[in-house]
Amino acid sequence: MTVIGHSEGSLIGMIATQRIAAAGFVSLAGPGRAAPAIIREQLRGAPNLAGRADRILVELQAGRTTDSIPPELQSLFRPSVQPYLISWFHYDPAKEIAKITIPILIVQGSTDRQVSVEDARHLRQGNQRAQLRIVPGMNHLLKAVPDDDGRQRASFSDPAIPLHPMLIDEVSSFVIAADQRRDVRRH
Repeated sequence: MTVIGHSEGSLIGMIATQRIAAAGFVSLAGPGRAAPAIIREQLRGAPNLAGRADRILVELQAGRTTDSIPPELQSLFRPSVQPYLISWFHYDPAKEIAKITIPILIVQGSTDRQVSVEDARHLRQGNQRAQLRIVPGMNHLLKAVPDDDGRQRASFSDPAIPLHPMLIDEVSSFVIAADQRRDVRRH
């Protein structure tokens, strides 16, 4: 079995592979930095929110929930998601991937606007044994979509846009090889 995690699920997959007998691990568009840093970066474009969000992030990073959430930040920090955020903030993906001893494939799209190629490189730095594949023209939904605002938005609601073919080739080749290596070690 090979564990595959996408986006935030990549971190969950990293932690899972430390606890189960897996043949390999695939990170698809997995962030390479701790969540608070990513959230701060995303909010830099909204300076009127960044300062208020930072105060909330400080509380959550300290393990404390807060009721002082401005209406414009409710979707991100509403009380119902704060326990999840607190637990998520304990982990740094680059440190977690370093603990994995099985084969690793990191796949990142060049037109992904949620997770950057730089994040993939952070993961690779965390575990030098990992294979890194940058898929040209693949977005966060793992679809072949150019870096164009309209087409990026449309890809989120158009199920007819297929997965990027290079993604399918890379992941299937890795999974087959990882499973074969595991079978050879068993015999």
